[in-house]
Amino acid sequence: MTEFVIMGILPNVAEDLHVSIASAGQLITSYALGVAIGAPILAILTYRLPQKQLLCLLMILFIIGNGVAAIAPNYNVLMGARLFTALAHGTFFGVGSVIAASLVQPGRRAAAVSIMMAGLTVANIIGVPIGTFIGQHLGWRASFGAVVVMGVLSLAGILLLVPVIKAEETSSLTRQLRALLQPKLLLVLLTGAFGCASLFSVFTYITPLLEDITGFSENAVALTLVLFGIGVTTGNIVGGRLADWKLMPSMLVIFAFLAAVLAFFAYSIHIPLLAVITIFIWGAGAFGVFPGLQVRIMTLAKDAPALASTSNHSALNLGNAFGAFFGGFIITHVGLSSLPWFGALLSFLGLVSAAAVYIWDKKDVAR
Repeated sequence: MTEFVIMGILPNVAEDLHVSIASAGQLITSYALGVAIGAPILAILTYRLPQKQLLCLLMILFIIGNGVAAIAPNYNVLMGARLFTALAHGTFFGVGSVIAASLVQPGRRAAAVSIMMAGLTVANIIGVPIGTFIGQHLGWRASFGAVVVMGVLSLAGILLLVPVIKAEETSSLTRQLRALLQPKLLLVLLTGAFGCASLFSVFTYITPLLEDITGFSENAVALTLVLFGIGVTTGNIVGGRLADWKLMPSMLVIFAFLAAVLAFFAYSIHIPLLAVITIFIWGAGAFGVFPGLQVRIMTLAKDAPALASTSNHSALNLGNAFGAFFGGFIITHVGLSSLPWFGALLSFLGLVSAAAVYIWDKKDVAR
C-alpha cells in the first residue's frame, strides 16, 4: 500500500510541501530506487536467515519508515523516509514469492505467486482509495499513519499465519551470483522493467490526469482508483493461471494488449465514461505479466531462487523509477496528455524484449 498510496494524494503532498507535481512524483521515483538498491543488497546480507524471521525483520523496517514519513517536516525528510521504507520492499516480496511457490505443486507456482502478490492488488482496491480519501479529508500524513497501522497488522499476520519453512541447503553466494547473471535471466529482468516503467509512467500521475484532463472531482478519482484496483486483481489472478498454462505466449499477448490499451487511453482520457472503462481494462492487463515473470526467473535461477526473485523486484522498481522520472519529464517538456503514448511505447519495448526471450527459449529447445 505504501508504494501506491502517494499517487492518490500527490497534489496534496505537493501543495503542503510547496513543491511541483513533477517534484512530488520523484517521491515515487525515490521509493522505486530504494527497492532497486535495497533488494539485492539485503538479499545478499540476509540469505542465511530463516525466511519467516527475515519477513518479520523487513516488516519492522517498513513500519519505522512509514512512521517517519507521517511526521516528516519537509520534502527532504519525506524523501529519506520513502527511501528507508523501500529498502525492505523488494526483499519482502522476493522471499514471499519463494515461500508461496514452495507450498504448492510445480504446475501451480504462478497461481501461488499471484495469490501472494494479491496483497498488492488489494492495496489498489481498498488501500489506495481509502488512503486517498483519508489524505483528502484528514491530510496526507494521516494516510501514512494508516499505512503504519496496516504494517503492524501485517506483522501480526506473519507471526501467526506464515508457516516455518524447513531450511534447505543453501548454495554458496558465488554460485547464486553466477546463476543471477545468466544473460537470458537478465533479459527477463529487462522485460519486467519495461512493464513497470510503462505502468508507472502513467499511473504515477493518474490523479492530475483525471482531474485536469478528464475533469473528475477528487471523489471521482478515488472511485476510479477502486475500479483500477479491481481490474488489477482480476488481471493478477488470470495472469497467474495463464502463466501456469502457457507462460511466454501469454506474456507476449499481455504486452501487446497493454500497448494497444495505453495508445487508446490517449484518446479516451478526454471522454469520462471511456476513460473509466479504459482504466479498468488497463488495470487488468498491467499486473497480468508479473506472476509469470516471477516464476520464469525462479525457474532460470534454480540455485538462487530467493536472490533472483528479489532481484526481479529490484528490476521492476528500476522500471518504476524510470517511468515516474521520465513521466515527469514528459509532463514538463511535452505535456500531461502525452503520457499514455509514452506508456504505450514502453509496453511495446516490453513486447520486443519478451519476444526475444521466447525466441531464445525455442532455440534452446531445438538444440
